[in-house]
Amino acid sequence: PNFSASPQISVADVAQAVRDGFTAVICNRPDNEDMGQVSAQEIAKACADNGLSFTHIPVSGGIPEEAVPLMRDALAASTGPVLAYCRSGTRSTNLWALAEASAGGSPEELVESGARGGYDLRGLMPLLRSLSQAH
Repeated sequence: PNFSASPQISVADVAQAVRDGFTAVICNRPDNEDMGQVSAQEIAKACADNGLSFTHIPVSGGIPEEAVPLMRDALAASTGPVLAYCRSGTRSTNLWALAEASAGGSPEELVESGARGGYDLRGLMPLLRSLSQAH
Protein backbone atom coordinates (compact mmCIF):
# COMPACT_ATOMS: atom_id res chain seq x y z
CA PRO A 1 0.00 0.00 0.00
CA ASN A 2 2.96 2.38 0.45
CA PHE A 3 4.84 1.52 -2.75
CA SER A 4 4.08 1.99 -6.43
CA ALA A 5 6.29 1.30 -9.43
CA SER A 6 6.09 3.09 -12.73
CA PRO A 7 7.78 3.40 -16.08
CA GLN A 8 9.84 6.57 -16.65
CA ILE A 9 8.11 9.64 -15.26
CA SER A 10 8.17 13.21 -16.54
CA VAL A 11 8.66 16.47 -14.67
CA ALA A 12 4.87 17.03 -14.93
CA ASP A 13 4.27 13.61 -13.34
CA VAL A 14 6.01 14.80 -10.17
CA ALA A 15 3.25 17.33 -9.45
CA GLN A 16 0.69 14.58 -10.06
CA ALA A 17 2.56 12.32 -7.64
CA VAL A 18 2.13 14.98 -4.95
CA ARG A 19 -1.59 15.19 -5.69
CA ASP A 20 -1.76 11.39 -5.48
CA GLY A 21 -0.26 11.48 -1.98
CA PHE A 22 3.29 10.32 -2.63
CA THR A 23 5.99 11.70 -0.35
CA ALA A 24 9.07 10.24 -2.03
CA VAL A 25 10.36 9.32 -5.48
CA ILE A 26 13.07 6.74 -6.16
CA CYS A 27 14.72 6.54 -9.56
CA ASN A 28 16.17 3.11 -10.35
CA ARG A 29 17.21 4.09 -13.84
CA PRO A 30 20.69 5.13 -14.94
CA ASP A 31 20.81 8.36 -16.90
CA ASN A 32 21.17 8.07 -20.68
CA GLU A 33 19.69 4.59 -20.81
CA ASP A 34 17.48 5.79 -23.69
CA MET A 35 17.73 8.82 -25.96
CA GLY A 36 15.51 11.65 -24.78
CA GLN A 37 15.07 10.19 -21.31
CA VAL A 38 14.39 12.73 -18.56
CA SER A 39 17.48 12.82 -16.34
CA ALA A 40 17.46 11.95 -12.67
CA GLN A 41 18.70 15.49 -11.99
CA GLU A 42 15.63 16.99 -13.69
CA ILE A 43 13.29 14.74 -11.69
CA ALA A 44 15.24 15.50 -8.49
CA LYS A 45 14.75 19.24 -9.07
CA ALA A 46 11.03 18.77 -9.73
CA CYS A 47 10.79 16.73 -6.54
CA ALA A 48 12.57 19.43 -4.54
CA ASP A 49 10.29 22.08 -6.04
CA ASN A 50 7.24 20.03 -5.04
CA GLY A 51 8.31 18.96 -1.55
CA LEU A 52 9.07 15.32 -2.35
CA SER A 53 12.19 13.49 -1.28
CA PHE A 54 14.23 11.98 -4.13
CA THR A 55 16.70 9.11 -4.18
CA HIS A 56 18.66 7.86 -7.18
CA ILE A 57 19.65 4.20 -7.06
CA PRO A 58 20.52 3.41 -10.68
CA VAL A 59 20.55 -0.24 -11.69
CA SER A 60 21.01 -1.78 -15.11
CA GLY A 61 20.95 -5.43 -16.04
CA GLY A 62 20.95 -7.51 -12.87
CA ILE A 63 20.40 -5.87 -9.52
CA PRO A 64 23.72 -5.48 -7.70
CA GLU A 65 23.79 -6.68 -4.10
CA GLU A 66 24.73 -3.21 -2.82
CA ALA A 67 21.53 -1.71 -4.26
CA VAL A 68 19.30 -3.73 -1.90
CA PRO A 69 20.30 -1.97 1.36
CA LEU A 70 20.20 1.40 -0.42
CA MET A 71 16.61 0.72 -1.49
CA ARG A 72 15.69 -0.60 1.96
CA ASP A 73 17.09 2.59 3.54
CA ALA A 74 15.28 4.85 1.06
CA LEU A 75 11.99 3.06 1.73
CA ALA A 76 12.52 3.22 5.50
CA ALA A 77 13.32 6.95 5.35
CA SER A 78 10.07 7.72 3.55
CA THR A 79 7.36 9.50 5.52
CA GLY A 80 4.60 8.10 3.31
CA PRO A 81 3.90 6.41 -0.01
CA VAL A 82 6.84 5.96 -2.40
CA LEU A 83 6.80 6.11 -6.20
CA ALA A 84 9.75 4.30 -7.77
CA TYR A 85 10.45 4.23 -11.48
CA CYS A 86 12.73 2.79 -14.11
CA ARG A 87 12.17 2.03 -17.79
CA SER A 88 9.14 -0.24 -17.26
CA GLY A 89 8.73 -0.46 -13.48
CA THR A 90 10.11 -4.00 -13.32
CA ARG A 91 13.54 -3.17 -11.87
CA SER A 92 11.91 -0.92 -9.28
CA THR A 93 9.46 -3.64 -8.28
CA ASN A 94 12.17 -6.29 -8.12
CA LEU A 95 14.41 -4.05 -6.04
CA TRP A 96 11.49 -3.17 -3.74
CA ALA A 97 10.76 -6.86 -3.15
CA LEU A 98 14.41 -7.66 -2.45
CA ALA A 99 14.67 -4.72 -0.04
CA GLU A 100 11.47 -5.72 1.76
CA ALA A 101 12.60 -9.36 2.02
CA SER A 102 15.94 -8.22 3.44
CA ALA A 103 13.98 -6.35 6.12
CA GLY A 104 12.13 -9.56 7.03
CA GLY A 105 9.15 -9.31 4.66
CA SER A 106 7.29 -12.48 3.72
CA PRO A 107 8.42 -13.69 0.28
CA GLU A 108 4.97 -15.09 -0.46
CA GLU A 109 3.25 -11.80 0.41
CA LEU A 110 5.79 -9.85 -1.65
CA VAL A 111 5.16 -12.04 -4.70
CA GLU A 112 1.39 -11.60 -4.21
CA SER A 113 1.77 -7.82 -3.91
CA GLY A 114 3.87 -7.71 -7.05
CA ALA A 115 1.25 -9.75 -8.92
CA ARG A 116 -1.49 -7.34 -7.83
CA GLY A 117 0.60 -4.56 -9.38
CA GLY A 118 1.10 -6.51 -12.60
CA TYR A 119 4.64 -7.74 -11.94
CA ASP A 120 5.65 -11.41 -11.80
CA LEU A 121 8.15 -11.87 -8.98
CA ARG A 122 7.99 -15.66 -8.81
CA GLY A 123 11.44 -15.95 -10.39
CA LEU A 124 12.89 -14.07 -7.42
CA MET A 125 11.39 -16.46 -4.86
CA PRO A 126 14.66 -18.29 -3.98
CA LEU A 127 16.48 -14.99 -3.43
CA LEU A 128 13.52 -13.48 -1.56
CA ARG A 129 13.49 -16.51 0.77
CA SER A 130 17.24 -16.32 1.30
CA LEU A 131 17.15 -12.60 2.11
CA SER A 132 14.13 -12.99 4.39
CA GLN A 133 15.74 -15.82 6.33
CA ALA A 134 18.99 -13.88 6.74
CA HIS A 135 17.10 -11.09 8.46
